[in-house]
Amino acid sequence: MKNKLIITTLFLAAFLTWSCTDLEEELLDESLTGAQAEVISGAIAPAYGYISWTWRHTNYYGLQLIPSDEATLPYRGGTDWFDGGKFLAAHSHNFTPTNDLISSGWNELTTNISRTLAAIEVLTPLADEGDAQAAGALYEMKALRAYLNMLLLDSWGIVLKKESSEELSEVLRTQEAIDYIEAELLSVVDVINDDKGPGRITQSAVYGFLARLNLNAAVYRDPYGTPNFTQADMDQVISYTNSIINSGNFSLSPEYFELFNDENNSNPELIFALDQRGVLTREHSRWAYWSIAGSMFPRPEWPSADGTDGPAVTSDFYQTWVDAYGDVDPAEADARFYQRNTLVPAAQLKDLEGREKLLETETEDSFYCVKDVDFEMDRGILRGIQWGPRKGDDGQFLTCDDGTVKILPIKQIKGNGPARDIGYVDHTLEVDFSNEGSLHNTGYRASKYQFSHTSPNGNGNSSVDLVLMRLAEIYLMRAEAKLRNGDNAGALVDVNTVRTSRTARPDQTPAPLTAVDADIVFRERGFELYWEGFRRGDQIRFGKYEDTWTDKTDTDVDHRLFPIPQSAVDGASGIDGFLEQNQGY
Repeated sequence: MKNKLIITTLFLAAFLTWSCTDLEEELLDESLTGAQAEVISGAIAPAYGYISWTWRHTNYYGLQLIPSDEATLPYRGGTDWFDGGKFLAAHSHNFTPTNDLISSGWNELTTNISRTLAAIEVLTPLADEGDAQAAGALYEMKALRAYLNMLLLDSWGIVLKKESSEELSEVLRTQEAIDYIEAELLSVVDVINDDKGPGRITQSAVYGFLARLNLNAAVYRDPYGTPNFTQADMDQVISYTNSIINSGNFSLSPEYFELFNDENNSNPELIFALDQRGVLTREHSRWAYWSIAGSMFPRPEWPSADGTDGPAVTSDFYQTWVDAYGDVDPAEADARFYQRNTLVPAAQLKDLEGREKLLETETEDSFYCVKDVDFEMDRGILRGIQWGPRKGDDGQFLTCDDGTVKILPIKQIKGNGPARDIGYVDHTLEVDFSNEGSLHNTGYRASKYQFSHTSPNGNGNSSVDLVLMRLAEIYLMRAEAKLRNGDNAGALVDVNTVRTSRTARPDQTPAPLTAVDADIVFRERGFELYWEGFRRGDQIRFGKYEDTWTDKTDTDVDHRLFPIPQSAVDGASGIDGFLEQNQGY
């Protein structure tokens, strides 16, 4: 009995204290009324709401981003973001079972799974009594549990099967894990509601989960070998993605960055998202500000809103854009790469090039004026000198004669090194673990998510939904499956459908390709889905995770999976062979 208690506490957190305070709203579904509705909504709200913490930058999201070739997070000037070396180790694939990023990712994900099980235990007897609303919510929780277990399988190679809080978790790996997740999703796909919006799991989201599972099944079966992508798996991917595409319920967004703006909850491209319309207590806007310069204040109506000088785009990932477009700047060639929102005076675009010019380059015309609530920083991949509000010696933003905010090239007022207090924020290409490469200004930055206009402080309570599945990914999964089945022509059509859909800025709409192969499909997934948590898995699936980039030279295939946290292994030591550490650790 003692061993059972240990494992119950360890795996799925033994139902850590939860309540519907994770959401300020009492109801997730306005069609529900009465006391029964509060029970149903109160059961599912903690599970949905906790997705925010699972995908936090220092939890699962950071664990997907930093070990890939998309991003690196050096020890900024020897003062910021060391955090015990966990990000340095994650990027260089120097993984250990005691790495806090790995432990945090595991702990929050398993806690999230525990909340789905807690909801399932509340909803099951109600559904058994014939309550249709409870049954609908139950299907959602089973699908959410399957999705979260798939994240666990993807990163640690295991699934935790548990049907009751009184039971011992069953640890599944490889084909058994795949079969369990698939069975869970198939059990609800034909009965789950499909009209609740992207903040709830719908039939289309389940089809998407099934497509992801089959696309990655070859990797999950043999995580350390060369994946064998079977035609049967790829046929399933094509079938499930067809169901979503042919439903007509979704469409690609003409403006790429509207996918990550306020009010994106109503964007017809979104299939599944964390609903953040001002109701989450543990709200998540870190995908917006983590990479941004600490001297940038994107919401001048809230003077405390700023970036953190966190991770930067690696020079290797940036080079993929350069290689694709040659002599044409990717900002001009591809609407997904960059959106200029700052109204920089034309004469200043050339005069303010290069940090070496410093501030004496400024003239009396080196600014423009805008209402604080109307300012928008540039989006996409940010390079060079950045423009934004600037604070004076009194800590207040500089203003124009009419009281509007003055927008200028921003000073490097945070951080360290030769640029601080005398130079501009000038994001350079090279970023690495060296002293020069880790200064606060180094590295191009990713600004995909908008700093929400509804936030009361700029950095929290964002109303921008966290996008977890959208139609472009569905097209790209189908393209990859077609390619692996030998249908290059069909794959080309799907890739070009995505590329040519971003028509809001026609001069930057990517031109259609004339041919595709595996490298091109991999590249296109990088261009479309960068910084959304896919890159690590994509690199493994396309056989590129053992490549070299920036400060990463490791080629050990064992590092495709993370080590199970030492605390978890130790906690399970009372049962011989119950939880074995992953290979190579």
